[in-house]
Amino acid sequence: MTVILGLESSCDDSAVALVTSDRRILAQAVVGQTAAHQPYGGVVPEIAARAHVEILPDLIRRVLNDAGLSVHDLDAIAATAGPGLIGGVMVALLAGKGLALATGKALIAVNHLEGHALSPRLVDPDLGFPYLLLLVSGGHCQLLEVRGIGDYRRLATTIDDAAGEAFDKAAKLLGLLYPGGPALEELAKSGNPMAVPLPRPLVGSGEPHFSFAGLKSAVQRAVASSEHKREDIAASFQQAVVDCLLDRTALALGSSDAPALVVAGGVAANQAIRSALADLARREGRRFSVPPAWLCTDNAAMIAWAGAERFAAGLTDGLDAPARARWPLDESAEKVRGAGVKA
Repeated sequence: MTVILGLESSCDDSAVALVTSDRRILAQAVVGQTAAHQPYGGVVPEIAARAHVEILPDLIRRVLNDAGLSVHDLDAIAATAGPGLIGGVMVALLAGKGLALATGKALIAVNHLEGHALSPRLVDPDLGFPYLLLLVSGGHCQLLEVRGIGDYRRLATTIDDAAGEAFDKAAKLLGLLYPGGPALEELAKSGNPMAVPLPRPLVGSGEPHFSFAGLKSAVQRAVASSEHKREDIAASFQQAVVDCLLDRTALALGSSDAPALVVAGGVAANQAIRSALADLARREGRRFSVPPAWLCTDNAAMIAWAGAERFAAGLTDGLDAPARARWPLDESAEKVRGAGVKA
């Protein structure tokens, strides 16, 4: 059994966790920054980075104390090295490097997306490779075949906005406070998902990719028209996203023989999306796996677990490991058409 310390600071959540190779979470803590960013309607990178510097050292001490361990009891330190807001990414990575240098423990520079991609295996020991992954978050919307540790083949990505980004922008148009995605989901519960005619970009097309910019623009027009209730716009928008995700995922399932469908990332916490994808998997005869909601949003347990998986495979990093603002899981994948490509 190995013990891995995970550090995460790629956006606006400072997080630390201790995870073992036999899937036990010994201790974890997450401190968000919602109050600091709410006046601006979104994350301000400089504010986020400064907060990580102030918060992370105390979180490390707290988590180690909660587990009754010292840094010398660790086998490795796993730290997010990207992608994300570069100022924030540097905080966890430099903290990890400092601990590794001081203790002589192994450093594992973790791709934040790999943390999401492997997170279901932390709580689902029967989930083996390969599996088809729908990775949906604030910055990414991708379909990937997860073949093994560090072995990913991208089947589709977004050509403009990610699903989570579209949720946040639609929420802002509706006058909802940051973070917008959960607020919009709550508002949608009291709305009619068929009340507002909204587009489903690329649905029914043979192209495998996602697009949400046109849907966001349609929401803007619906709000400006004052013809619809806010809750109906929210419900109709959420249903449009569900329909887009289902159509694109069904297309990917048709070209993949992976026995399981997995969904991960912050948007995977949305109950309407989880339920619809579970139904799709059943219809297609595939096993379905999704982490609990707390493991879908940014956290350090998934970073520690990805570190544990990489450590078991003999994959560690030197102290020269770079911080990266962009870091695709499938670095061989071709860029897709369109501006604002999310690789």
